[in-house]
Amino acid sequence: MAPAYSTPKPRLSLTEKLGLYFKLLFLAPPTLAFNLIRCFSIATVRGISYQHYARVASIKFLLRYLTPYQLQTVVPPTVAAYKGWIRRRQAQATQRVTADPSDKTAPFLADRLKVDIEPLSDGISSILWIGDRAKATKCVYFFHGGGYAVPAGLGHFEWCMRAYLLATSELPAGSTDEVAVAFLQYTLVPDGRYPTQLKQAADGLAHLLASGIQPENLVLGGDSAGANLTAQVLSHLLHPHPEARPLKLEAPLAGAFLVSPWVSANTDTPSYDRNQGIDMLGKTTMRNIMKYIVDGRESYTAELKEKKGWCMPMDLDDPVEWYKGLENVVNKVYVTAGEEEVFLDQSVKFAQVVRDGNPKVDLRFEVTKGEAHDWLLMDGDKQMDGDATKRMRGWFKSVFWA
Repeated sequence: MAPAYSTPKPRLSLTEKLGLYFKLLFLAPPTLAFNLIRCFSIATVRGISYQHYARVASIKFLLRYLTPYQLQTVVPPTVAAYKGWIRRRQAQATQRVTADPSDKTAPFLADRLKVDIEPLSDGISSILWIGDRAKATKCVYFFHGGGYAVPAGLGHFEWCMRAYLLATSELPAGSTDEVAVAFLQYTLVPDGRYPTQLKQAADGLAHLLASGIQPENLVLGGDSAGANLTAQVLSHLLHPHPEARPLKLEAPLAGAFLVSPWVSANTDTPSYDRNQGIDMLGKTTMRNIMKYIVDGRESYTAELKEKKGWCMPMDLDDPVEWYKGLENVVNKVYVTAGEEEVFLDQSVKFAQVVRDGNPKVDLRFEVTKGEAHDWLLMDGDKQMDGDATKRMRGWFKSVFWA
């Protein structure tokens, strides 16, 4: 039985189980083969590396054909994945302390990686700590992606360890700064529909601030849907959402990062047309996910009528006006997108909106050749310090130790 502070694994009906078996046994093989051939063919024509594209092809199948409940059946729940990862990583680090005394990170990780879960006030969402929050001087508040349908996994936890927790290993000798990551475990669709995740994210941020973490020592962000949640939280700080806990900052946040941000429901854009053959996402996938999140939600319907932009801010007529004042909420913003991803156009638009309305915000926007959606997560899945991970770590260090 799942703990009270996590989203339980769903119980599928007989029809859903039979559908899942059919998809995995009969639909997956030809679809995966087709996806692989198409991804590699397009990569060859465009002259880009094949790195990560086999993984992209498999994720593309899962997101396109499995329902949220089916995805949550084949992927471990976030809390279970977190506990397993912490224990494996901690054991590996402990073993390396004696096996390789030259490994300077092993003693640090062996001491810092422990299961540490703080339930939030709704009794369902929680903060999963990566690092020692008692020793930390800087904090990252992390929102994982997955279309609000897929639990967090290995790639997200490795990302947090490599880009943030271990960033202090590159600081000058004598530095006493440490980092801990507050990883939000939120309710997935269809059990938690918009604005459930915003309410939980606001609750978590209020908890962190109440615990004594100062805004100037806090960075928040995420990937894909997690970047969408980041945009929602930033919007909430500017324009309080009526269903979420009000938040008041005594000073601007140190930074915010949005990796491959999903900030528009519009799928009729040039980057969708150009990249849906090579990216893990496509028009049908994103339209289906959007339905699970907002269909029938009166709050979203009212939001559209009132021209509010909490959910999908780039669909507003005037998103620049919506995000004016962001410089009073956050000092530095990092937006990154891949040249081969369907979200490229909306990522470009979001970065331009922030720049046009907030000249005092230190904005770094990167579009990287050869990368599709969420390349930083792909690095994490392979447990590697790839280029995307190194760029994130470099930006993170610039926020606090430039």
